[in-house]
Amino acid sequence: MSVKAKKYLGQHFLTDENIARNIVNALSVDGYAKVLEVGPGMGVLTKYLLEKESEIFVAEIDRESVEYLQKHYPQLQEEHIIGDFLKLDIAEIFEDQVAIIGNFPYNISSQILFKIIDFYDRVPEMVGMFQKEVAERTAAVPRTKAYGILSVLVQALYDVEYLFTVHENVFNPPPQVKSGVIKLTRNPKAGLVGNEVLFKQIVKAGFGQRRKKLSNSLKALEIPEALQTHEFMEKRAEELSIQDFIAFTAAWKNAWNFN
Repeated sequence: MSVKAKKYLGQHFLTDENIARNIVNALSVDGYAKVLEVGPGMGVLTKYLLEKESEIFVAEIDRESVEYLQKHYPQLQEEHIIGDFLKLDIAEIFEDQVAIIGNFPYNISSQILFKIIDFYDRVPEMVGMFQKEVAERTAAVPRTKAYGILSVLVQALYDVEYLFTVHENVFNPPPQVKSGVIKLTRNPKAGLVGNEVLFKQIVKAGFGQRRKKLSNSLKALEIPEALQTHEFMEKRAEELSIQDFIAFTAAWKNAWNFN
């Protein structure tokens, strides 16, 4: 029995065992009581995860894949197969910390990252394979073309490490692009806590018109009068570091409170 890859689910099954082993070994898996694998498919990562001491859960929506996993990995408890990752309330299912790993479907890769940062208090670490472009955007630094909303929102909460590139020929079916494996390690930046909502608004507005100076791109947010001559107003969003955005958000909030 094998599983037919389904295009509408963005499935590309990894066939290289060494790469699978390297992805699993990149996760500090023995350091966490629970690990959630997203999109296990035919279990190329699952088999190595089940060798660890952690309690393994999988999020899979493909019924054919679920049947395959149940048949070939009977040690994977049925109640640990928990459905659509994007619909999960991670805080409800996992009372404590849970690390996340996966060969993520390309068509929902950004959504997966945003889901993780929404539950960053529950997710201390993630190792995952994404389309190379998404992996590079997540790890990007200021003043580069790849640096944007995804880079800033993820790096505000996690240290991001680009681990290695994976070529097309180790998948079935082969994707049309290369893949990249990244690791996230939770590290909320100082000054962010309590300002998250405003921080996201400023970042999204700033990069929404990334070629314009912040004095123009942030107009829709009604810039506080005290900040209209701030030094960052003459810069573009791509020129600001994560800590710049956090400091600017704090100054914005202080201006509101002062008024």
